[in-house]
Amino acid sequence: MNPLLLAVATGALLGFGLWAFAGAALPVRPRLADALDLLDGRLSAPAEPPGGGIDRLGARLRSRLRRPVSAATLRRLRLAGRSVQRHDAHKVLGAFAGLLLPVLLGAALSALLGTSPAVPALVGLAGGVAGFLLPDLLLRSADGERTEDATEALLTYFDLVTLERLANASGSQALRSAAAVSDVTVFAAIRDALERARLEQRPPYPELRRLGTELELPALVDVADVMALDEAGASLSVALRARVKELRDAHLTQTRIAASAVSERMAVFMVVPSLVFGLFFLVPPILRLLGS
Repeated sequence: MNPLLLAVATGALLGFGLWAFAGAALPVRPRLADALDLLDGRLSAPAEPPGGGIDRLGARLRSRLRRPVSAATLRRLRLAGRSVQRHDAHKVLGAFAGLLLPVLLGAALSALLGTSPAVPALVGLAGGVAGFLLPDLLLRSADGERTEDATEALLTYFDLVTLERLANASGSQALRSAAAVSDVTVFAAIRDALERARLEQRPPYPELRRLGTELELPALVDVADVMALDEAGASLSVALRARVKELRDAHLTQTRIAASAVSERMAVFMVVPSLVFGLFFLVPPILRLLGS
């Protein structure tokens, strides 16, 4: 192995080790802006991580590194029912796995066959970067499917709210009773929003609008606007059933459009064998014409 490359790699590892040791030993102090936002209510308090496991590892890494998370990633994590701590732990574990596996394989080959360890080291660096980005890519690739599942869960929730209203329950009671039926991610988020509004002694409808905006679920915002008419003494049963029917029709139309797009893509692959079969008949005459 090149002595210069070995010296650079050794110095980088030593420097990273000293930096990691210093970060783990020094106490973490919160930023003043975050503390003031938490006191003013503009920033929600972070959830306490579980007692052990991968969530504790992610919480410790997050408190040390303070890596910012985008709003889109937070939305995808909430729809997936996964905490930020667990997501960060998956990223770090993926980076270590992608880094160590090629290096260990290269060390074994070097010990057995005498090959150079330079190539496995470079592959390990690329694997570490790929393992660090893999959880984000998987989360982004499943975004459409999770949004579709969340919309279907919302439509079921709206039907339950309508049934509660037909049973002469008030608007807030109908929302809470319907949210307590299931433990899926959307129902749990609605329960948390309703409980937050109850503890703050505020109407639940602004909290549902905020949740629908954060999760990019406009159907929840529309139904919250309809349910807010309960404070004005309006009859909600007819308006709510009409709005839920419109939302179901729109969702069915989008599903049909997506199914038609998939069918059109499948038609392309069905045409390819026919084109290949036709070439068997066209190639011999074309070759005969070119040869004459």
